Amino acid sequence: KEGAKSKTYSVTIKSTEHKEHEAFQNSDGFKEKSKERYKIEAKNSELKHRHGYDVASSSGLVGMQMQGAMAIFTVNLKRIITLMKDSK
Repeated sequence: KEGAKSKTYSVTIKSTEHKEHEAFQNSDGFKEKSKERYKIEAKNSELKHRHGYDVASSSGLVGMQMQGAMAIFTVNLKRIITLMKDSK
């Protein structure tokens, strides 16, 4: 500040993990993948909100795997039907 008797500087020291992560985020591969991410997120949202994949309907790992398989099968079947209608 004006008229202060001393000056203070702030220097951020990044860990090696942070530096590696920052370098990865600046890479071309990460930028390409991030451009496609919105498509995947839209599918995940559809699974969660429209097909009940957000909450387990039964207990246990096998029940959750079955629920996931059925939800993904349903979404894929809807997509196949849509593509068949569009091709006619």
